[in-house]
Amino acid sequence: MAELTTLESLLEMGFDRNRAERAVANTGNQGIEQAMDWLMAHENDPDIDEPYVPPAGNVLGESADTQTSTEQPARGDPAEGTAEGDGSFAENEENKQPMSEEEKREQVKRLEELMRVKQAERRERERAEEVEREKQRRRQGQELQQIRQKIQDDEMKKLADQRRREKMEDKMARQRVKDKIARDREERAQKFGGGAAPSTAASSQPTLPSPSSPTSQGPPPSKKEYDESRIQVRLLDGSTITTAFKAQEPLAAVRVYIQMNSNTPEGQDFTLLSPYPRHVYTEQDMEKPLKELGLVPSAVLVVTKK
Repeated sequence: MAELTTLESLLEMGFDRNRAERAVANTGNQGIEQAMDWLMAHENDPDIDEPYVPPAGNVLGESADTQTSTEQPARGDPAEGTAEGDGSFAENEENKQPMSEEEKREQVKRLEELMRVKQAERRERERAEEVEREKQRRRQGQELQQIRQKIQDDEMKKLADQRRREKMEDKMARQRVKDKIARDREERAQKFGGGAAPSTAASSQPTLPSPSSPTSQGPPPSKKEYDESRIQVRLLDGSTITTAFKAQEPLAAVRVYIQMNSNTPEGQDFTLLSPYPRHVYTEQDMEKPLKELGLVPSAVLVVTKK
């Protein structure tokens, strides 16, 4: 009984001739198992169904031993080798008998069973590889999540530190402004404190009656002295703020109060003016007391951009 060649076996199992020829050629015609392994490994190749042209000298369908024996040169006498080869070939031709249909079916059945085993092994291997890839994806996902969480925690920590610094700087800035106001008030009190004493003393002296005035009329009423000024300030956005200042405080105290209690952008310079009668206050006016500027007992000031 003659065995089917690898190519014939693949064709009997239903493989396309083009694929079968490629498998036999790429495995060096080493056997059916190697050809089947090659087909299953390369079944998704883009060029698997392209027409296959075997290289020169490659005879498909022959076994590896047959090709090797034909390639080896005859040793000894060339004529003797030729005669022996011809006799062996004739003897092989006489012993070679075609396979019966039953024998073909049995061989194809064995090959199909072998193919099913190979396919099962391949599916099991692919399943194990898929499980390993899924584990790898999960590990990478967990590592990525940990990295993202760490980055987020670091960003939150930086933001919290920045906010604490900003609050501390704002607190220190407010304290500096308060200290400056306190120093300005002390300086103004020392500078202008003695100027009010003479006027107070003069006002405390009784007014002597005029010689021409009759003694029965008595002294004229004295003018009321105010020691505070209520100032209303109209800001840039139309809103107003109102507070009271000492009459002897300079106009600079009003400007500092506006800077601390208004929504004026930090660093933006502005000027103050009285709407009626209209008067724009200069830098020299900032050192003058409110009383001297005529802003006692009350006044309205308007903030304008400089």
